[in-house]
Amino acid sequence: MTQDPAAKVLVVDDRPENLVALEAILQGLPVEIVSVTSGEDALKRLLVDDFALILLDAQMPGMDGFETAEHIQRRERTRRIPIVFLTAAAYDAHLAYRGYQAGAVDYLTKPFDPWVLRSKVMVFVDLWTAGATLAARIAECEALRAAVHDARELLDNPWQDPASVLPRVRARLEAVDPSRIY
Repeated sequence: MTQDPAAKVLVVDDRPENLVALEAILQGLPVEIVSVTSGEDALKRLLVDDFALILLDAQMPGMDGFETAEHIQRRERTRRIPIVFLTAAAYDAHLAYRGYQAGAVDYLTKPFDPWVLRSKVMVFVDLWTAGATLAARIAECEALRAAVHDARELLDNPWQDPASVLPRVRARLEAVDPSRIY
């Protein structure tokens, strides 16, 4: 079995100094940080990578964070990725509501407490990790179920040549981590 991949966090901000600051805040967390400077670049990265969380600047030139979030929500592959909006604008209930309508799970205004942001990131990373672990367990259960099905087929049809079934059973069992079977 391969080791679970590290959770990735997509950080989107048009200002490089903000990206550096966010990377510093998240330093030391068990995440891979992927930084981009536009909504368009974020959408491109979302085509090729899976992310545990998106930290998205609300106000950017061109495609702003709200429009970017709407695109993310329209895609089946990305609609379940949590989005936390970050903005330098003073708190505005209308903008916060717009962020939540666009699919955000949170809306933070700067300055924000870096420890709060780190904690929020870790909640979503932990949820992503639990989901990835569950998906791997489900795949293992399916492989076991299929192996049992093939073995029963052999038992139910004793005239069948075992050489035609046993390699299939062996291949399915090899897909299961033996340390997880108790």
